[in-house]
Amino acid sequence: MPFGECTITLQDVAYQLGLPVDGRYVSGCLSEFHIYIEGGRPAWVWFEELLGVVPSPSQVQKYAVNCSWFQETFGECPEGADEDTVRRYARAYIMMLLGTQLFADKSGNRVQIRWLPFVARLEEMGTYSWGSAALAWLYRCMCRVANRNVIKLAGPLQLLQSWIFWRFPRFRPAGFETFSWPLASRWSGYIPSSSEKGPRVQTWKLWIDRLQDREFTWMPYSSPDVLQVVHPEVLEPRHMVLWRSVTSLIYFAVIEWHQVDRVLPQFGGESVLRFDVVADPGPSHQFLDWWSQHGKRFLSPDPQLGDPRAVAIPVEASQRGAGRVPEIDRPDDVSDRRRVDRRARVGTRRSQRDWGWLEHAMEAGDEARPAGGRRRHHPGRGRGRAAVHATAPDADDDDDDQTPQPCNIPLAGCCKSSHLTGPRLYPKIADQPGTLSNQQSLQHL
Repeated sequence: MPFGECTITLQDVAYQLGLPVDGRYVSGCLSEFHIYIEGGRPAWVWFEELLGVVPSPSQVQKYAVNCSWFQETFGECPEGADEDTVRRYARAYIMMLLGTQLFADKSGNRVQIRWLPFVARLEEMGTYSWGSAALAWLYRCMCRVANRNVIKLAGPLQLLQSWIFWRFPRFRPAGFETFSWPLASRWSGYIPSSSEKGPRVQTWKLWIDRLQDREFTWMPYSSPDVLQVVHPEVLEPRHMVLWRSVTSLIYFAVIEWHQVDRVLPQFGGESVLRFDVVADPGPSHQFLDWWSQHGKRFLSPDPQLGDPRAVAIPVEASQRGAGRVPEIDRPDDVSDRRRVDRRARVGTRRSQRDWGWLEHAMEAGDEARPAGGRRRHHPGRGRGRAAVHATAPDADDDDDDQTPQPCNIPLAGCCKSSHLTGPRLYPKIADQPGTLSNQQSLQHL
């Protein structure tokens, strides 16, 4: 954005989803499970031991199981079930939650069996940093969708949607003023409308293009209404330190960087762990220079929004201190330059060559006309068409060797401005019989 950077951080994950952001990293085996299983048993044997049933081959896609099979098999835990049955249903529910909500792929209907080592020990599920793993997967998915060939977006989309509603009040739906924990549950009853999707998307793009600093909430969690519903454990110092730490986020083979040093205004300009205190939380000169040269400045089409580079940077975006906002290129706002190029040709060597045939033809006709008004046959009086072959090319004209093509419209019927723009032609054209008079030609031109 022109006034600085903003992103989803571990603080947002802790407040929005209530997930732990510290603990053991989420990683492990992706395919060869038998190497890590005690006794070298196949993965599907272990699957049956943990869940009590094995899906049919039609429900299996390599190392993933269709989500519909999980819903049909473990849709509702029976009443009076023993502890082993409850644990099986708990494992199935956790696998569906991880596979379709936090770490969903673009299909949205498959559950990976990579979660077997985690659900095998339910007592240790809370010792992992699920929040940092979910944020790493969201970063990677957003990086992939930036490719112009990628259409769908995967990852924890409920985190992204809730973050947008909390940070951008203009995009927030009306009627959701009750806070609850976790904060993302505030929008649990929100159902977006499917009607007029195209116009709504165009409107939102225009809003994003015209976004100002005052339309973004930098610190939404500091209000008293939020502090009343937040879980006390989230506010512990050991968690708050991680919010301001520049560290790596790990999710199996995905490793992303938590660069909170670039979004200091989201933390009130506080210092970042292992970084020097930054007194000025404004956007850096390096970022503004990059944004002015390479940033995608607008999403809306040109008829709806002009080039933002022609708009001065607001005062809120100016960097205080020694740095200055770099200069922004201001191209000419010309929607169609064909008319400008056509006008630039008038009176040039090329235009003299293009219209010389008409001038020579009229001069030849004047010389051949007798005093009494009777016309005498002259090869140059062929309405300009025969005069083209008789007219020699300009010796000084070295721009183009091609012979200019004559006008196909007779002189008496030539009334278009494009045929009346040659140099020194207006008086002679007005004097020809059957053409416009001097007054009419001036009004026409």
